[in-house]
Amino acid sequence: MHRVILHIDMDYFFAAVEERENPELRGKAVVVCMLSGRSELSGSVSTCNYIAREFGIRSGMPCSRAKKLNPEAVFLPVRKPFYTSVSDRIMGILRSYADPGENGDSFEQISVDEAFLEITDRTGGDFNLAFELGMKIKGEIKEKEKLTCSIGIGPNKLIAKMASSAKKPDGVTVVSPQDLDNFLWPLNVSKLWGIGDVTARKLQEMGVITIKDLANHDVIELISTFGRSRGTWLKHAAAGIDDTLLKERDGSEQIGRIATLPEDTLDKELIFPLLDKLAGDVIEKLDSRELSFRVVTLTAINSNFKMYTKSRTLSHQVSSKGALLGVTREILGEFLSENRTKLRRVGVRVGGLQKRKGQKSLFDY
Repeated sequence: MHRVILHIDMDYFFAAVEERENPELRGKAVVVCMLSGRSELSGSVSTCNYIAREFGIRSGMPCSRAKKLNPEAVFLPVRKPFYTSVSDRIMGILRSYADPGENGDSFEQISVDEAFLEITDRTGGDFNLAFELGMKIKGEIKEKEKLTCSIGIGPNKLIAKMASSAKKPDGVTVVSPQDLDNFLWPLNVSKLWGIGDVTARKLQEMGVITIKDLANHDVIELISTFGRSRGTWLKHAAAGIDDTLLKERDGSEQIGRIATLPEDTLDKELIFPLLDKLAGDVIEKLDSRELSFRVVTLTAINSNFKMYTKSRTLSHQVSSKGALLGVTREILGEFLSENRTKLRRVGVRVGGLQKRKGQKSLFDY
């Protein structure tokens, strides 16, 4: 039975979230920037929507350069904590579709807007069923989060990752084992996932232009040029061979919830009930996966829509709602003593996640 791997890539994620939050942005070029604060547009483009890309705007480009390419574009600052809270919910949806894995080996989040999941058991290795499941995933994300994603389906991570880029945005591409050559070989060698600019240029100097050229190239020369490990990998990758397993990344993932207060306020008695609910939701997610946490972050958005975050790293892993709520309330108290603008939204996020080991600590109780 062939493995069936999905790669899910959210479409222009940060900009798409901003469009969702402010429908007036739809139809406009939207550019989300990582600003340095030195001047109005000092920084680089984090992401942009497809309308902005039509003007030549790209990720990593200086924001000032993007402004020259399209002066009418809407430039917005990155709101990473908010995007992370949206991502957490999406990752929860994706995780629910993955095969049951005993060691976290059926789901792998690789960034805030990308993840792999294995559905070999759920589909019995049937790529037609995998397509149906992919469409179901897209439908649930669109229904619950009003966002689109592109999905690649293949017999391994390499092919699934490359397939997800084939029909963006909002597409599904299936590459079954018998379709590997037809999918891979016409592509330029620079499109092979894992090949950087330096390697691509070196291969082109060797006369290797397409992935088919690479598949047919002498492996001895590849090893001589790139070393045994890299040369062998290049030969295998060109044939669509990838035995890499999925692996949960302990400690790098975060789980959070954010919500709007009933009214703009600085009253703790009005904020605490919402914090209690958010903390409960976060702990429920942690309990379902038997995870503990060490980092607690409070997010606050005031009535002027300015976002603030405060984090605290604990001395050891904990896993109880009481511990989370206690730390969150302490952070909120510190925040309220320093700020007098009423709050509109609050969020709770935990990081430094690990599988639980043994009994709860005294701090948990």
